[in-house]
Amino acid sequence: MKIVFLLNNAYGIGGTIRSVASLSGALAERHQVRIASLYRSRTSPSLRFDPRVAITPLIDLRPGAADAAGQGPEPADPSRVFAAHPMNHGQVAPSALSDERLADFLAGVDADVVVATRPVLNLYLARLGRRHYLRVAQEHVGYEARGRRARAVQLAAARELDALVCVSAADAERYAAALGPEGPVVTHVPNCSPAPDVPPARGDSRLIVAAGRLAPVKRYDRLIDAFALLAPEFPDWRLRIYGRGAERDRLRQRIGDLGLHNRARLLGAAAPIETEWVKGSVAVVSSDAESFGLTIVEAMRCGLPVVATDCPHGPREIISQGENGLLSPLAGGSEALAGALRPLLADVALRRRLAARGRATAAAYDPPVIAERYEKLFREWAPDASQAGPVRPVGGRAGRLGGLLRVWRPAAALGGRPHGYGESWADGALRISLDGGSLPRGAARLVLRRRHDPRGRDVTLPLPAGRGRRRVELLLSPAELELAEGRWDFFVRPGAGGRLLRVAADQVRQAALLGAAPRVDERGVGAWIPYRTKEGNLTLRTWLRPAHAEVGEVRLARTAFEVSALPAGPGVGPNTAWTAHAEGVGEQPGAEFAVGCRPDGADGRVLLTIPHAAATAARPGARGDWRLTLRAPDGTRAVLARIGGDGVDRRTTDVFPPVDLPGAPAARLRLRFTGAHDLALTSTDQPD
Repeated sequence: MKIVFLLNNAYGIGGTIRSVASLSGALAERHQVRIASLYRSRTSPSLRFDPRVAITPLIDLRPGAADAAGQGPEPADPSRVFAAHPMNHGQVAPSALSDERLADFLAGVDADVVVATRPVLNLYLARLGRRHYLRVAQEHVGYEARGRRARAVQLAAARELDALVCVSAADAERYAAALGPEGPVVTHVPNCSPAPDVPPARGDSRLIVAAGRLAPVKRYDRLIDAFALLAPEFPDWRLRIYGRGAERDRLRQRIGDLGLHNRARLLGAAAPIETEWVKGSVAVVSSDAESFGLTIVEAMRCGLPVVATDCPHGPREIISQGENGLLSPLAGGSEALAGALRPLLADVALRRRLAARGRATAAAYDPPVIAERYEKLFREWAPDASQAGPVRPVGGRAGRLGGLLRVWRPAAALGGRPHGYGESWADGALRISLDGGSLPRGAARLVLRRRHDPRGRDVTLPLPAGRGRRRVELLLSPAELELAEGRWDFFVRPGAGGRLLRVAADQVRQAALLGAAPRVDERGVGAWIPYRTKEGNLTLRTWLRPAHAEVGEVRLARTAFEVSALPAGPGVGPNTAWTAHAEGVGEQPGAEFAVGCRPDGADGRVLLTIPHAAATAARPGARGDWRLTLRAPDGTRAVLARIGGDGVDRRTTDVFPPVDLPGAPAARLRLRFTGAHDLALTSTDQPD
């Protein structure tokens, strides 16, 4: 059977994309499967698709692409198909160009089944699709959660298509009632979630994790408020929320208003998300509505107990109260959510018991299981479909749109590049595990190249022969390999002088770094944090300094900032007599002012006190920037920074609220982390 999925943007990381990536790979075991992506926003997908699944981009929105001009919320040439269907289309609205590209694709595609995945695509399939293939609409959002206009588009499309598949039974019943007896076949099949290719969570991290779009319906404000209620009772627990969206600034403001800036963080989008789930001990879904709840299944598969609001409709179809997770009454708000979380935070045995049962539940959503349900429906709805089997993965680049319509040719999953994963160890070492089949034939070397190095220094390590081996692994130890501070990109060089091939990261496992302190030896203080770049490449962030002061808690007192820090370095002891300074940077080199400093515990920790008045008075003009440092009597200098743990960009994740001071002129003070993770103080004019 030849099956096509229509996605809005297969290069993103949303739940619909994750579900289709998993389902298409399972179907590719027995069928020819292709994905048509209306838009292309990146060179390669953020998520990994099965190499047997072709991805056909129809409109290229990458910067500089010819298609990008005139596309947006108000395109230069609006869509004729949607002339009578006004709605909020998001970042990119349908246009005359999307009309043209989808019409060409749907007219020429060789398929038995075409499945569209959102209202806009469903209407396109209804109006531009052909009768000789089965036309199926998917609904990944709950009926009530759809806006009035989007729901009208969905219903209009469904009435002209062959079938509508919802992801929950309750939503299928609601749509069937709205469409009436003359409507299409309406059924439900849940989303699927593969077994994670990462060790499960241990359950002892004191970390609550949530993930999803930062949208109003997800109600992360409710989760933040619930955490604020629990924070005094559980002082060693932290909250992380992964995702991006319009609610980010409002949620960050709420974190600051509640004084949670040391313990609650917005981490941005993460792909794959499995490596972040397993860092946690409890997962939370705080939504007002969930059509299915893919994050619930994903978290269960990663070994986390899940607490979810008992919202319409998905959570209650997955979670059995007290058996494999906990449901919080929706009407109870943040107090009820805090009440559901409290026993899990207090009882590690309960966490592990619910996590084990949750993993068993989540196995029912394995991609082959869900693919079999779709196969049964497709055979029932299209009994004359072809018996075409799967396509073997092939290399090579996809051609222009016309060629892709004529030839069913799967795209190379990673462009022929070497790929694998990096895994941090508790002692700071890094294990590199490469897919042997992705490596070049013959001898090859692993090359680490430091970005922006004026001397162009590389670190080259021999690789065992890759072909014929499932995995090729190396262990890089900071005790044996000295890497200067910076960002190191990974390459493979074939033969004696072959072209460097950038290593793609299937995933990066950092769970062992959670809460880890910087490493101290005779060379100084260092840290290694591997990560996956936005382009999907494997990179290592390194620090190596003669001395260092690791930033702990930051307190926003009424008249001063208070910063706790732990100095470290060769020869640094708990009784070192430190003085603290704010050293001018940027346009004020050499300027500085003294900062209060006193011991803050028997372990050598110090507490810096930075009076607001002193920072304002020291500002030379409209802006002042200072780096905070410690100095010892023997001349040792330690910059305050945060290099421990697993954070690769503290600028965007560890954010402190600003302090606005009245006066003439008024001033705004803010503590922030720089790109090097140094703690800086900035003073500017207060915004109007």
